[in-house]
Amino acid sequence: MGNKKYIVILGDGMADEPIQALGDKTPLEYADTPAMDRLSRRAEMGLVKTIPRGMKPGSDTANLSVLGYDPEIYYSGRSPLEALSIGVPMKDTDVALRCNIVTLSQEDVPFEERTMIDHSSDEISTADCAVLLQAVQKELQNDTYQFYVGTSYRHCLIQDKGQVMELSPPHDILGRVIGPYLPTDENLLRMMKRSYDILVHHPINIERRKKGLNPANCCWFWGAGTRPALSSFQEKNGVRGMMVSAVDLLKGIAVGAGMGVAHVEGANGGLNTNYEGKVQAALEALRDGYDFVYIHVEAPDEMGHQGSVERKVQAIEYLDKRVIGPLTKTLSEEGVPYRLLVMPDHPTPIRVRTHTAQSVPYLLWDSEQDIFTAPGESGEETESSARGQSEEKPGCSCGYGERRAAETGIFIPTGHRLIDRLLEKDI
Repeated sequence: MGNKKYIVILGDGMADEPIQALGDKTPLEYADTPAMDRLSRRAEMGLVKTIPRGMKPGSDTANLSVLGYDPEIYYSGRSPLEALSIGVPMKDTDVALRCNIVTLSQEDVPFEERTMIDHSSDEISTADCAVLLQAVQKELQNDTYQFYVGTSYRHCLIQDKGQVMELSPPHDILGRVIGPYLPTDENLLRMMKRSYDILVHHPINIERRKKGLNPANCCWFWGAGTRPALSSFQEKNGVRGMMVSAVDLLKGIAVGAGMGVAHVEGANGGLNTNYEGKVQAALEALRDGYDFVYIHVEAPDEMGHQGSVERKVQAIEYLDKRVIGPLTKTLSEEGVPYRLLVMPDHPTPIRVRTHTAQSVPYLLWDSEQDIFTAPGESGEETESSARGQSEEKPGCSCGYGERRAAETGIFIPTGHRLIDRLLEKDI
């Protein structure tokens, strides 16, 4: 593979809070993660703030930070990034909105009194959701509003000459009555109500209910924004990058940044995604001349939104055993020099079932170094940064997790600077 390689493995929403059922450990601390534990013994660990003060915690702002883009400069909304991924032609005057097809309660009450049951409609397949969106398009699409199919429950609405407005993410209001969170824009509200009428008795949803699955019975609009303008990742960092993700948001960031985007069959953003396919895609990119790969795994975040402790732990264990372990083993066997950054983008605590803005733990490992010298923000080594070095001891089980990272004393307050540590720009 030639020159040194740089890899980010991003467990979306992987960070959490101590949970009583796990013995007051977080899912990351509780999970059986031999690969991460092994790396942690010779890695730099610390905390990093990926969400700038005053900005909403989301995978959009957080992943921009991890990729080295200051969200306060580059962020123009979530949905426009996803629109880039699926090839939506956006004019400067267009506004893009995320269109989730969600599950609302179906009791005999006015629309405003229904409850948000599931933001992902039981992680409905793209094929089924495309049929449902087609039914909505047939009645609601016009010269002003154009619908585009994305992945699974995640789709896109483009408004011609629109205006950006505050809209509530559906994963933020799980279990709540929707009335207070509906859009004030009359056209969007009308389309949401009508989409429910179109979808509630659709044959696909009748079959889903028979199977015990949540019906995908309403369009929910959020994440409005304008066309983004990201600078070239390669020109900015001097490395050629590849994105490996099932999620349109991450693919869109990559497209906007001029990175390559891998297509992995069976990668769906869920717990049972094609982990092995992602590893293979990353290795092929590195062998084909890419210097940098970003492997994004959505599953921990989705399990956090579902409020499932057991499945979030399982998602983290899958990330460790089916991505980190095989990838590092193969690179080591091939004698490839590389640096590896493992981290979440933001927490998605089981307690709240949505994103929070707390700092997240990172693990930075170099195949050619035993122990890092970890400079502080000023570039000078400090007593606290020296504590970030995890010296291996017989029987050590320090592991990688929120508390262990906090104990090192390393804290990076501006998340978009962490990539400079990975790429050895500030060493």
